[in-house]
Amino acid sequence: MTHGFRTGLADPGMVPRFLPDFLLRNSQMLAIAAGCDSLWMPDHLIAAFPASIWQPKYVGGARLADKANAFYEPWTVLGYLAARNRLARKRLGVAVTDAGRRNPAVTAQAAASLHLLSRGRAILGIGPGEREGNEPYGVDWSKPVARFVEAVATIRCLWDSGGEPVSRDSEYFPLHDAVFDVPPYKGTRPEIWIGAHGPRMLRVTGQYGDAWCPAFPQLPKEYAEKLDLVRSAASDAGRDPSAILPAAYFWMLVGRSPAEVDELMGAVVPRAMSLVAPAGMWRRHGVEHPLGPTFSGLQDILPQTIDEETALAYAKLVPPSLVREVFVVGTPAEILEQMAERRDHGVRYAVAMNLSPMHPSLRTGLGASVPFLQVMRGLRRL
Repeated sequence: MTHGFRTGLADPGMVPRFLPDFLLRNSQMLAIAAGCDSLWMPDHLIAAFPASIWQPKYVGGARLADKANAFYEPWTVLGYLAARNRLARKRLGVAVTDAGRRNPAVTAQAAASLHLLSRGRAILGIGPGEREGNEPYGVDWSKPVARFVEAVATIRCLWDSGGEPVSRDSEYFPLHDAVFDVPPYKGTRPEIWIGAHGPRMLRVTGQYGDAWCPAFPQLPKEYAEKLDLVRSAASDAGRDPSAILPAAYFWMLVGRSPAEVDELMGAVVPRAMSLVAPAGMWRRHGVEHPLGPTFSGLQDILPQTIDEETALAYAKLVPPSLVREVFVVGTPAEILEQMAERRDHGVRYAVAMNLSPMHPSLRTGLGASVPFLQVMRGLRRL
């Protein structure tokens, strides 16, 4: 699995204003044209940036999808895509589903069902989730990693049960003569891709994961160091370290020219979205994070609580160098150069989302599909 370089395309998962599946159809066609191996859906109820600034005066994409927090439920959409996937034969994944607000038995059932209906093409991307997807909905957020560890262990236990009643002690998800009888597809279960970042999560990836797919921004050197930790954990667990696929999730801002790239980097939404970077990353660029010197970033942000005036004030604090670290930014040639560096530090599978429609001009943002396609095709040659 670790030989060569493969790609996946991540759909934004947003509900458009007009045809309900317009963005989904566009993503599917783009994935086919780019020769991507897979198509992915996010699992969100709330956007990763303040919805208060998702307005046509700031971002062109708001004319196409006017509600920043209107996200499709991912497993429903993946089932829809499976029905349209007979010829394209793409793998289908969720990047990543939430181990906090979803009971692992339900997640195990959804992934196993998709695996059968897609003829063995399902991928279960999973992580501890974020505060924004749990706390506002009454889910305890005090021990997300502990819940995650138990959730993954529970999923594996159910998948391996062979339909026999199984019991398992767990602080969060105990099983009492639980039955799981959805069969595997030709003896296989969905691969588990884990969105891990901290030391404990990296160890769990080595123990249980088929792939490591971090979603938070990090430098190539940091990726290589964490990959070593994942592989060491796999070895300690008696697994083949090379069998764990080194993947990563990338937000891309692509421009046809340096001028378009500069316009994207100066746009309000990408700058405000840089709030998801942890305070330490802000300090690397000489700026104090407005949410505090110890703020952990994407995992703990509650963007729905940030009003328009505050979001604009925060956006003004973001230097261009920070935007370049949070996103993969540039013309196609520049982005391919950056991705080659990541390949040299261990990445073998890139799941990419095109966020260029965050450009103030809808026409320019949609036009960025062409250079983004160039990027995705170029990645296959890395």
